[in-house]
Amino acid sequence: MSQTLADSIYQTLQEALLQRIPEQRLITDETRRLAYGTDASFYRLIPKIVVQADNLDDVVFIIQTCGELNVPFTFRAAGTSLSGQAVSDSVLITLTDNWRNHTILEDGEKIRLQPGVIGADANRYLAPFERKIGPDPASINSCKIGGIAANNASGMCCGTAQNTYKTVESMKIVFHDGTLLDTSDSQSVNQFKQSHQHLIEGIQSLCNEVNENKELKSRIAHKYRLKNTTGYALNALIDFTDPIDVLTHLMVGSEGTLGFIAEITYHTVVEHPNKASSLLVFSDIETASNAVTALSKTPVSSVEMMDGRALRSVADKPGMPDFLPQLTLEHCALLVESRAADQDTLDQQCKTILSSIAEYDVPHQVAFTSNANTVATLWGIRKGMFPAVGAVREAGTTVIIEDVAFPVERLASGVRELQALFTQYDYNEAIIFGHALEGNLHFVFTQGFDSSEEVERYGKFMDDVAQLVAVKYGGSLKAEHGTGRNMAPYVELEWGTDAYSLMQRIKTLFDPRGLLNPGVIINDDPHAHVKNLKPMPKADDLVDRCIECGFCEAVCPSRTLSLSPRQRIVMYRELSRLERDGSTERYAELQKAFDYLGVDTCAATGLCADRCPVGINTGDLIKKVRTEKYKRFTPIATWTADHFSTVTAMTRFGLTTNKVMQTTLGQKALSSTFNGLRKLTKGRTPSWHENFPVSNSTQVEPSAVAKEKKVVYFPSCASRNMGNAVTSDDKHSLTEVTLSLLERAGYQVITPNSLKSLCCGMPYDSKGMNSIAKNKSEELQAALWHASQHGKIPVLMDTSPCTKLSKEQFSQTMNIMEPAGFIMEHLIDALDIKPLDETVMLHITCSSRRMGLADTLLKATKACAKEVIVPEHIECCGFAGDKGFFTPELNESALSPLKTQIPDGCTRGFSNSRTCEIGLTHHSGIPYRSILYLLDEASRPRG
Repeated sequence: MSQTLADSIYQTLQEALLQRIPEQRLITDETRRLAYGTDASFYRLIPKIVVQADNLDDVVFIIQTCGELNVPFTFRAAGTSLSGQAVSDSVLITLTDNWRNHTILEDGEKIRLQPGVIGADANRYLAPFERKIGPDPASINSCKIGGIAANNASGMCCGTAQNTYKTVESMKIVFHDGTLLDTSDSQSVNQFKQSHQHLIEGIQSLCNEVNENKELKSRIAHKYRLKNTTGYALNALIDFTDPIDVLTHLMVGSEGTLGFIAEITYHTVVEHPNKASSLLVFSDIETASNAVTALSKTPVSSVEMMDGRALRSVADKPGMPDFLPQLTLEHCALLVESRAADQDTLDQQCKTILSSIAEYDVPHQVAFTSNANTVATLWGIRKGMFPAVGAVREAGTTVIIEDVAFPVERLASGVRELQALFTQYDYNEAIIFGHALEGNLHFVFTQGFDSSEEVERYGKFMDDVAQLVAVKYGGSLKAEHGTGRNMAPYVELEWGTDAYSLMQRIKTLFDPRGLLNPGVIINDDPHAHVKNLKPMPKADDLVDRCIECGFCEAVCPSRTLSLSPRQRIVMYRELSRLERDGSTERYAELQKAFDYLGVDTCAATGLCADRCPVGINTGDLIKKVRTEKYKRFTPIATWTADHFSTVTAMTRFGLTTNKVMQTTLGQKALSSTFNGLRKLTKGRTPSWHENFPVSNSTQVEPSAVAKEKKVVYFPSCASRNMGNAVTSDDKHSLTEVTLSLLERAGYQVITPNSLKSLCCGMPYDSKGMNSIAKNKSEELQAALWHASQHGKIPVLMDTSPCTKLSKEQFSQTMNIMEPAGFIMEHLIDALDIKPLDETVMLHITCSSRRMGLADTLLKATKACAKEVIVPEHIECCGFAGDKGFFTPELNESALSPLKTQIPDGCTRGFSNSRTCEIGLTHHSGIPYRSILYLLDEASRPRG
């Protein structure tokens, strides 16, 4: 429908929306519409307008405004949906970060959540109560509650008993006309029943019809013995009699086609603290399937099935069990987990589980274990399968993961026939794995859409899959991923004409003009699933494996300012396509936008790689782009590297001048002068604020007296040159504090030769100046190798980013440590520590996270203060070296959630990166210092 609307309609809509929605939350430029409009599916629709709703009133206004102009609209949460339900060629409505509120109810028995809450965060809020939400999708660290509820997402342990449909208590819903219903509020319910009598009566009529049609009622009940998200939740018509209850449960899994879920209250489920896992390998799929039936009668929490091809796809990965490479394609494995409230019960459960399958031959196994490392390895097998296929696919193809359910008693034959279809259609890389207790299987294969032949192959394959699963076996074509556009043409095939007619009537009742997410679930086009297919053009080896899933987005510091890693890759792919096609005008336009949105505002921290299923570090791509962008500055950069001591001396002089000017002119005048100059130079000079550092006058000298305990101390160039701000009440520099602390702990401090000229290479590495960065790194390595007596003496670097880069770049083996690691390994037992009786904030740097030291930093801080608060939703501060000075909006955006999370009475924070602490101080309103300051204050010499 949206494709037939004139551009003038969207112009009118844009002007109308601007009456309430600020311009910065109304995205209309072609570049960002492409980037923001992309989701995890293999469909591509580019919205005409992207609107970012900040609150409930915004949502109501947007819906009503679109309704007045008869313009379709689609809601988007995290965009991790796989079936095409979160893309639009009309209006795409997304949510700002203001939709993340939650309320714990009844000691964790319930939780009220806004749709912008990430699933894993909800579980984190419930963890102190040993509870969790029922749904546990694989994307739980990225997907949001709005999407979880709208798709009725489940997961490995959720099954059909704990999904949203079964655990929802109440909702706030916005309907097609902007009406708000709170199903937990009797007054709201009564008003709605009066104002929407037609809808209520329509629901009652549908319920009556279904309950009078015994055959249809029986079919609906049968279908929901399995996991099933194909079409609307028709089970609501037979499970409930109150129209409000029916309405609430119809909203679950409706994929934004019936209304907007503005809030949901869940009944939570128990999260048992004791868990054990085992990997059981059977000779064939038939034996494994029989074992699933036996296991289903025991206290298992999950049983994951993996076929022979799936096991082979990860057999060569590090840490896999020794027997994995020996398995054939006939083998089939079950990954079994059991959970209990105490260890004795868990041990007994494991014995019961193994007894139930004693009659089956298990040629290979990893016995039940609760060892964290072994359990992580076992689940790493299962979680590594999807990316394993993605990692080996040809550039230009996409990874498709389908999601079906067979009756459990026919699981083996269903798998066999699926495998036969793979062979028939030449999907030789296809693998099968899934949630065996529910007969829910995922199959993953690679597909190109760059030719009509490939599209035809995919279409015929899906036709045969639909016949096999839905018709022959009476299964579900979508068990947990949602219908979307992907299975909309097959809904009637699976359900039958009478049931499909019910779904059409439900859609009309809730959305009489068909404006809510058209084309999803109900779609009259039998070829909709092979239209609007997303191109995946080859762009760069660094990112060609990206499947655009969006798992990276939650940890990206620039995601609310400019682009997320997924969106950067989308834009970069489009640039590559335009360049190949010779579209010079559009290429130049997009390149100009990408310079800022993609390159200048990327912190290049690499946090995205830790979340990416295939390990892509989008920062590496951006550094590569910067290599070309900053090429003309190479001679200057080379000079600074060769004369580093001179450059740092100039830096200290500049910082000293800053102190003098701030003292004499005052902060207001200095801010006006510096930031006025910044405007004149179009951002080429640094941004100034009152927390700008002054020069560090402390001389870092080696200890004069030899001692038994020794440490090589390498202060970063940031800490060597930067003291605290003029406004700081603590005038001690980091180097001064560090030297004092090491002296107190009884260490002889050794410093490397030519310290003033040394640098880890980070300033050059972040700009893609790889050869210069490598030279500085090698120079530092040689100096530290000599100072540490060839690696015998530990090396303390006082900032975590320098530590991380050096550990990655050095070829010589040295024990290089940042402050938290050094504290826990060398200082915690060497000092008498009395925790300070105060609450402190802690910022865990992205470099600490990437080195696996987040818990170490937290433990070190907790050893020194009674209460430690790590703020939510800040994985990286966005200061990113010098970007905090030259692209300060990145730092501001990344730290926007910080200030409101600082409790009353908390007066300071700590971290382990000098530059990060500048931005943290500026945007929090309290001073941030190195963790070494806290330890210095909390400790005394032992004895």
